[in-house]
Amino acid sequence: MRLWKLLGLAGLAGVTAGGVVLARDERQRRAYTPDDVRARLHERAAAAPEPVAPAPATAAELTAGRTHRLARVLRRR
Repeated sequence: MRLWKLLGLAGLAGVTAGGVVLARDERQRRAYTPDDVRARLHERAAAAPEPVAPAPATAAELTAGRTHRLARVLRRR
């Protein structure tokens, strides 16, 4: 029975410590002004690489492969 009490207290201490860490992080996050947040977002957007769009598939790529449904339909004709 004593072991269960110790485990319960250890769990309670862990939950409390986690709550303290979350509360501290929340306070730090709320300390930013809207202008600070906007400036950080603009910096991140400027540093992010441009997304590359894949080239459209050709008809040969669409019909390649034995298990592809379109290829089976086209072979029937």
